[in-house]
Amino acid sequence: MLLLERQGQPYNKTERRRALQALLNGRSERAIEDKHQNISAILIEFGHPYISGYKPLFNYQTLLRTVVESQIAGKPELPAAIEAELARPMPVPSVDHILDRLVKPPDPQPRRVREKAPHYGRPNRDYIALEARNSAPGRAGELFAVNFEKARLIRGGQERLVDSVEHVSITRGDAAGYDIRSFDPGGRERLIEVKTTGYGLYTPFFVSPNEMEVSERTAEAYHIYRIYGFRQDPHLFMLRGSMSRTLVLEASQFKAFVG
Repeated sequence: MLLLERQGQPYNKTERRRALQALLNGRSERAIEDKHQNISAILIEFGHPYISGYKPLFNYQTLLRTVVESQIAGKPELPAAIEAELARPMPVPSVDHILDRLVKPPDPQPRRVREKAPHYGRPNRDYIALEARNSAPGRAGELFAVNFEKARLIRGGQERLVDSVEHVSITRGDAAGYDIRSFDPGGRERLIEVKTTGYGLYTPFFVSPNEMEVSERTAEAYHIYRIYGFRQDPHLFMLRGSMSRTLVLEASQFKAFVG
């Protein structure tokens, strides 16, 4: 299913789940659904996209992780499809009623807690990180967010502020710690950092130390706009305030000095 999805081919989840149920003695559809959600969690931890609609469920068995890793290694067509998708341009999508693309933030997902985490192998490529390092999707997402902001201000009767919306990452560069300067209904500044992915709602994203620091210093004005499903069906949710309050942060890289 993941391969078909990344290739843009249609399929029916219900039909596939019921066909699988026929091969499994006594397993309920709910149990199969949960296992697919476990696989989503493992794929995210590997840095891979997951199957749309299967919300990650992290309370999986260690054996399942080993099996998923083996399946990925045995299907070279899957990384080839993901890499081909990443290489395609990601233009700003044209959508009707852009303000209707706003959704509520997802509920926090419980993570597995271990006294001592075992060392796992993992596939060689982190596609979530590769996508994040590609500036083209990020820039396209920012343009989408600029369009969203202008439409939001117009709907709120603030047409006079539309021309003052500033695409800061273009006009001032990336050092500002946010991408867009817009306004709340009362005219107060809204500082927006845009994070864009072509993958699903629960795909993690990366933040810089500078973005972290600016979010803490300007917490009342700071917003993250998380845009997901950007290639086929873009939606976004907003998180307001300092990143230390709105996000669960995990260290992914360290700056090292000799001596």
